[in-house]
Amino acid sequence: MSLTNHPSEKKLLGVAGLAWLFDAMDVGMLSFIIAALAADWKLNSVQMGWIGSISSIGMAVGALIFGLMADRIGRKNVLILTLLLFSVGAGLSALATGITIFLILRFFIGMGLGGELPVASTLVSESVAKEKRGRIVVLLESFWAGGWIIAALISYFIIPPFGWRIALLIGALPAFYAIYLRWNIHDSANYVAKTMHDKPSVLHNIIEVWSKKYVRQTVMLWVLWFCVVFSYYGMFLWLPGVVALKGFSMVKSFGYVLIMTLAQLPGYFTAAWLIEKWGRKWVLIVYLLGTAVFAYFFGYATTLPVILTSGILLSFFNLGAWGALYAYSPEQYPAVIRGTGTGMAAAFGRIGGIFGPLLVGYLLVQKVSIGGIFTIFCISIIVAILAVLFLGKETKNKELA
Repeated sequence: MSLTNHPSEKKLLGVAGLAWLFDAMDVGMLSFIIAALAADWKLNSVQMGWIGSISSIGMAVGALIFGLMADRIGRKNVLILTLLLFSVGAGLSALATGITIFLILRFFIGMGLGGELPVASTLVSESVAKEKRGRIVVLLESFWAGGWIIAALISYFIIPPFGWRIALLIGALPAFYAIYLRWNIHDSANYVAKTMHDKPSVLHNIIEVWSKKYVRQTVMLWVLWFCVVFSYYGMFLWLPGVVALKGFSMVKSFGYVLIMTLAQLPGYFTAAWLIEKWGRKWVLIVYLLGTAVFAYFFGYATTLPVILTSGILLSFFNLGAWGALYAYSPEQYPAVIRGTGTGMAAAFGRIGGIFGPLLVGYLLVQKVSIGGIFTIFCISIIVAILAVLFLGKETKNKELA
């Protein structure tokens, strides 16, 4: 598949993609670190759930604040700020001596992560030609799979022999990449032209996102983001823990999750290929439907072949849907409120990411079965499908205002 013939588009994809990869590396390692911390600090299921949820609280705050800032001070500056915030936080969290300080640092790391993702996709989507915009943004999202795979490798080979602190120190390295970004990326000509003479207030932008003109796509995006993030963080942050609960050792569960993680890449690449053929709306619906089906099967799986097969297909469809989500979101709004609209939807979605991991922890304490828990996530994804089906409009080849 040809990515793009334009050297600056290739460079932008690579530069923003690496920032995305580092984000994914942190989130991916956290799912393994939670399992290691549980053993080290004797944590219960509820405390384990809070580690994932506090990150999502930070992500909600970060997506909102940095989304608003991106329309005021530019996408590039916000990208650098967020990268620094989560890298420094990761380095400091390696020194944490207890759960409280670890949770505080995870909040700040979450802010950086939550701010960086919608801003990077906004920057890329408004900087490339309309006929390949969807494909390029999905390919940007595919770096997420690369980050998860690196996280799974680090967790498999580093955490058991050397401990979780070393893994977190590796997670601090992206701080150096922020220095490189300072001189190597620029805001899109579209954004600069729109905002050079007219920078509406933050309050104006928030009101505009909910104005009659944009209310339909805003409602659709908020429901979609909430349901997708709720189910993703509920399922994937608990993946190593759930595999362990199904009767496998920590090291074995890490290995099996690594295999499932590899399926994310073909999920992205097929979605990237289909998104300019079927359009955003139908790629989202089909990949979300696949996610719902295999979430259900994974929840009730008891034998290793079924656990692995359903886990692989769950990864494949879910991450393909994420790629389409990031391509679809910035296309709903004009340049002057694009960062605000995308950031607000992502922020609302992150509230789902707070409840997902917490819900798993509380339900496990109440002795609810893994199958029952994953059925809840399956229903959540069906709600997202209905929102796109009835409220979503196709944006393939649409000129970005």
